[in-house]
Amino acid sequence: MKLTQLDKASIIAIRDCMGTQPNETVLVITDEFKKKIGYSLYRNALQLGHEALFVEMKSREMHGEEPQQQIAELMKMFDVVLCPTEKSLTHTSARRNASASGVRVATFPGITEEIMIRGLNADYRKIAALTIKLKEILDKTNIIHITAPGGTDITMDITGRDALPSKGLFHKKGESGNLPTGEAYVAPLEGKSNGVFVVDGSMAGIGVMKGKGIRIEVKDGLAVNVSGGIQARKLNSILEKYGEPARNIAEFGIGTNNKAKLSGNLLEDEKVMGTIHIALGDNKSMGGNVAIPIHLDGVVKKPTLFLDGKMIMKNGRFINQSALQEEAL
Repeated sequence: MKLTQLDKASIIAIRDCMGTQPNETVLVITDEFKKKIGYSLYRNALQLGHEALFVEMKSREMHGEEPQQQIAELMKMFDVVLCPTEKSLTHTSARRNASASGVRVATFPGITEEIMIRGLNADYRKIAALTIKLKEILDKTNIIHITAPGGTDITMDITGRDALPSKGLFHKKGESGNLPTGEAYVAPLEGKSNGVFVVDGSMAGIGVMKGKGIRIEVKDGLAVNVSGGIQARKLNSILEKYGEPARNIAEFGIGTNNKAKLSGNLLEDEKVMGTIHIALGDNKSMGGNVAIPIHLDGVVKKPTLFLDGKMIMKNGRFINQSALQEEAL
C-alpha cells in the first residue's frame, strides 16, 4: 500500500504520539464531517497490527456536547481512543470517564487534512520539552498578567491550580489531549480574573477575527461585556444559550507548536507558538469547578506575559526559549 501524506500523519499519531503497543486495541470515533480522517486512522491502526473499531456518530452541535451513552461506554473498553470530530469531545464526561479508566485519548476537534499533515510533522520532542517546562513554571505561579497590542490587559489568579501539558506524547495510562498539539494550560480560580482580553487571532465557533476582533471585559471571573461588531454579537448569542456559567473564565493557555499556523481552526490556532488563549465555559476537565457543555477558546496575538511579575514572553516571543527547552530535555 503506497502511503499518502495523510497515512503518514495517521501513523505518527498512532505509533509515536499515542505510543500504541502491538497488543493494544484502538477505537476511532468520528462523524459525517471528519470520516475521511477517521477512516485513515482506523485503516492505519489495522495496518500497524492493532485490533481496531471504527464508529461514525452524528456530529454534535457544540464543542463539549456529550456523545451518545453507547459511545461513552465504548470509550472505556479500549486502550487507545482517537476522536477526529467536527465538535470537540475533549471537555466531556465521556472523555473524562474514559481517561479515569486508564484509557489514552486523543481528540482532533475540527481537524482538516492540511492541519493533520502539517501539525503532526512537528518535532514533538522539542514541543514536549518546552510544554513541560512551562507547565512546571505555571505550577509555581500565583498571578498571571497578560498585555497585548490589541488592547488586552488582564490578570488571573491560578494559586494552587495544577497546569496541564498537552505535549503530543500520550504514552501513560489515562493521558489525553489534542492532536496536533502543543500547549501548556491551566484553569484560573473561579471569580478571580479581572481586566480585558481582546481576541484578535481567532475564536472557537466563529473563526479568524476581522477588524479589531472581539473585546471581552472580565469582572470577578466572568465575561460581563462582549463587544466588537458582528462576530461579537455571534459570540454573545452562543453564550446566552447557556447562561452565566458559559461566561466563566475557564482556561489560560500558551501555544508551543512552531509548525502550527493561524488558520481559523482552534485545534491548530491555540497551539501557535507566540500566542496565548483564554477560554470561556467548562473547566471541569482541567481541575476547575464549572461543568457545562460549552468551551470556547479565543486566541490573542503578540502577547506580553508576566508570571508573578516576571516577564517570560514579550510581544509573542519567549524571553529565552532555548533555555526553557534545554532545561526540560
